[in-house]
Amino acid sequence: MSIQVFGLPVSRGVAIGRAVLVASSRVDVAHYYVEAAMIDAEVRRLGAARDLVVQELTALKGDVPEDAHDELVALLDVHLMLLQDDSLSEATRQWIVERHYNAEWALSSQLEVIARQFDEMEDEYLRDRKADLEQVVERVITALGRLGGDSFDNPPPQGQRDFAGEDPLVLVANDIAPADMLKFRRSVFTGFVTDVGGRNSHTAIVARSMDIPAVVGAREASRIVTQDDWIIIDGDAGVVIVNPSPIVLEEYRFRQRQVELERARLDRLRHTPAVTLDGHPIELLANIELPSDAQAVLDAGAVGVGLFRSEFLFMNRAGRLPGEEEQYEAYSKVVKALAGLPVTIRTVDIGADKQLDRTPQQMERVDHNLNPALGLRAIRWSLSEPEMFGEQLRAILRASVHGKVRLLVPMVAQLREVRLLIEAIERAKAQLRARAQAYVDVAIGAMIEVPAAALMLPSLLKYFDFVSIGTNDLIQYTLAIDRADEAVSHLYDPWHPAVLRLIAQTIAKAQELGKEVSVCGEMAGDPAFTELLLGMGLRSFSMHPTQVSSIKKRILRVDSSVWNKHIDLICEADDPQVTYGRLQTAVPGHVGG
Repeated sequence: MSIQVFGLPVSRGVAIGRAVLVASSRVDVAHYYVEAAMIDAEVRRLGAARDLVVQELTALKGDVPEDAHDELVALLDVHLMLLQDDSLSEATRQWIVERHYNAEWALSSQLEVIARQFDEMEDEYLRDRKADLEQVVERVITALGRLGGDSFDNPPPQGQRDFAGEDPLVLVANDIAPADMLKFRRSVFTGFVTDVGGRNSHTAIVARSMDIPAVVGAREASRIVTQDDWIIIDGDAGVVIVNPSPIVLEEYRFRQRQVELERARLDRLRHTPAVTLDGHPIELLANIELPSDAQAVLDAGAVGVGLFRSEFLFMNRAGRLPGEEEQYEAYSKVVKALAGLPVTIRTVDIGADKQLDRTPQQMERVDHNLNPALGLRAIRWSLSEPEMFGEQLRAILRASVHGKVRLLVPMVAQLREVRLLIEAIERAKAQLRARAQAYVDVAIGAMIEVPAAALMLPSLLKYFDFVSIGTNDLIQYTLAIDRADEAVSHLYDPWHPAVLRLIAQTIAKAQELGKEVSVCGEMAGDPAFTELLLGMGLRSFSMHPTQVSSIKKRILRVDSSVWNKHIDLICEADDPQVTYGRLQTAVPGHVGG
């Protein structure tokens, strides 16, 4: 039977494929594909982990005191029985052999299948045995961790789709943390569905940047969908169709082909210079997360990297942060690949919804922070960790000898912090000179993400060479909205008059003071804002590589001088979006999307 699940549309397009559920186990589970030659070894690893748990439980059973309650021994017997049940052991083996899942993923997938069967049982006692099953699976997953294995940080090449069979795959989960999104972005998934999240949650932003259809806030999706169900993700309407009929399936496959044709047309603009109708050249830069993204920048026709989010180098590392040499190699790889094109490296922006793996002691410190979006994050965190910050600054400075590097600092708001920043940079330079290691004096920029920074821009620009407007956080902090909080995410509004006025004022003031200004947040890659930003005088946009061609297409059809005349009218309106919409039908400098 076909079922429709409704959520929030956050990334356009259509994805069709087999559902892969990420289990909500209390134990972290790695998800990666196993090389064909390693299948037997992975099956043996699963068996060894099971045998290890059997030994542990048998030993526990032997140590039970004679006066212990009989139910304790009975419980251990139940766990031992579950470990050797074919519905768990043999079926898990099939996930490894047929789908090339690693043992942990296979085990958690089979847990989802069996847990559904327990939920449907009428007998309350039998339903309650699901908890025993979960405990057994978690024991085996923990044992697998002790035995070791591959890491998702080193997944098979992108092209090896045959690992999962011929069918495309879509990911279904309760939620996907930013660190997990970093893993999954390099996998074979063609779409995402989550139970929770808002239009501007990190999951939504990453899905858009990957140009992958996604629906978030779909509530019970991960409970309704079962492993291997065929599902359709309609990223335009925010609908997930489970087990669609043949007619519906064919209709959506037709829509997929139309999207692919449009992408092919956009690809032809790749090497066309981005110039407005009134002759203004526009700089289209790309946002990246990892060194491996450098080739995508060149393939998209971007003219440089406007934002290298260095914090992703620090994530998924079990608390072990990258040192100076590792960072230097990562930054240098991008700079060399760009071959003279500018690379803007943002210092680590940890905090809020992007957390590092932490030790229990560090977690205790974090738990006291009731609102991480307003806590120790970005430049605040870097200044509180001078050794780590010094390593990063030295690595960035050393990479500058290989090309044009610019250093960008997130969440600037206080002149006191700016002075400490400058001191840290000078200290890093002195340390490199003492080592006789080469570096180049790089341009230093401030991210304008806090209203205070926008309002005190003239004072800030005494210390900085350029500014980059991070619209995602600027909107969040201007409107006092936690964009990761579903309860208020509907109030997150990039069209709010206060937001538009701050952006317009920042662009105008930076240009008046002779400083370069760009926008690197979500608005830069959203065609709905292209004319508006051009009218404000913006000449540098930075976005995910997949968004470059669609924004370029828009730019080629815009007369920015005409839109400039209407900026005050739009920004001063009670409802700027309505005013903007009316002008789009009347302004001659707009020739449709």
